[in-house]
Amino acid sequence: MNKLLLSATLLASAASFAQAPASSGQPLHIVVPFAAGGAQDVIGRYLGTKLQARLGVPVVIDNKAGAGGEIAADAVAKAAPDGNTLLLATGGAISIAPHLNAKLPYDARKDFVSVAIVADTPMTLAVRAQSPYQSVADVLKDAKARPGQVSYASTGNGTISHLTGELLAQTAGVKFLHVPYRGAAPAITDLMGGQVSMIVTSSASIDPMAQDKKARVLASFTTQHLSNLPGVPTMNEASGFKGLEVPVWVGLMAPAKTPAAVVEKLSAEIQAVCNLPETQERFKGLGALVTCGGSKEMDKVVSEDYARWGKVIRQGNIKGE
Repeated sequence: MNKLLLSATLLASAASFAQAPASSGQPLHIVVPFAAGGAQDVIGRYLGTKLQARLGVPVVIDNKAGAGGEIAADAVAKAAPDGNTLLLATGGAISIAPHLNAKLPYDARKDFVSVAIVADTPMTLAVRAQSPYQSVADVLKDAKARPGQVSYASTGNGTISHLTGELLAQTAGVKFLHVPYRGAAPAITDLMGGQVSMIVTSSASIDPMAQDKKARVLASFTTQHLSNLPGVPTMNEASGFKGLEVPVWVGLMAPAKTPAAVVEKLSAEIQAVCNLPETQERFKGLGALVTCGGSKEMDKVVSEDYARWGKVIRQGNIKGE
């Protein structure tokens, strides 16, 4: 009888644990590796508001910007694996940094468990309105004729913006002149001023210039056409090459060893928020695509991302700063 009572107690405890939003009932912390106000931060805060209502616990947004997301990732990697701390993860700290920094304070492949993937913040290739380039074909033709002279601005060395431009160059067999900036704003300013020929940046960053007819988006590095950029082809279509889809994913990760039941519960709740019609509209306003998926879907995206950028970085002999 005692054994039966003990088994029943353990089963009830396990069921309760599996249903708990966070194993201790404490506030859920979402660590965001960016300063407040950017698209990823807004996504994190939106998710936090919705999860707080669904889970019945306070959700706290912790902004830990700096070092390309490594500070935030390290904080979560070292957090207690109790379901109370999540990382708003992007490729910078998870699938790019390990190839550029051999001394990362965390292991991107062992110190985290995927919870859910929620968004894609697409990259584009754009020129200013006065540019002679009317298409990607024009760009590649000129780059072949003038190796290393056709410049493109990025949001920084080793960023997704930089590596996406390098992926295009490697795939097309051309050499661009990479000009790194500290963020999209100064890069766009120099694009408008004619200091650089092109820019590789997010659709959200270039959209205002495109809407004002000050910039022309030549292609998006996506599998589908973007509703905010009608008539703009995908890079595969525009270049004639394959493999130029670049998912700039946003997802949530927990510390490794977080109990599977807690991860499953959090994943289900996040996906439920992700599938809300208002989420589609909210993310669309940020220039992001909703891409709802659980742990397995996120693992697949991260694994492919890790392999993609490792190859680009090795082939381009790109070094971290």
